Amino acid sequence: MSEDKKLHNHNQNAEKMIEKMPENKDFEKVSALFQLISDPTRLKIMWLLCHCEECVNDIACAVNMSAPAVSHHLRLLKQAGLLSSRREGKEMYYKLSDDAQAQLLHRSIDDIFDIQCPINN
Repeated sequence: MSEDKKLHNHNQNAEKMIEKMPENKDFEKVSALFQLISDPTRLKIMWLLCHCEECVNDIACAVNMSAPAVSHHLRLLKQAGLLSSRREGKEMYYKLSDDAQAQLLHRSIDDIFDIQCPINN
C-alpha cells in the first residue's frame, strides 16, 4: 500500500484481510466462472445436469435448442471443470463434476430455485 493511501484504523482488521487478499488472477477466474453460468441457457443446462446424467440430444430437447448449440454450451461448462462426460457407443453423456466447486454451485442452484434435490434425498 502506498504512503499516500493509508487505511483508517476502525479496528476491523482490514490490514490482515488485505494481506490475505487473493491475487487479481484469482478474482478474474471467479468472475469468469460467474459470467459462464450467468447465461440462462447454460444455467438451465447446469440445473438439469445437477440432477441427472443426460446425452446431448436429450439436453437439446429439454432446453429447446439444436444439438450443436447445446454442444457448444457443454464444451464451455466442461472446460471450466463443471461437467464431466462419458461416451457410450455413439452417445456422449454429461453430468455435474464431482469437484467441490461444481458441488457448491449445485447446492447454490438448488437453494436459489428452492428445490429439494432428489440426489441428496
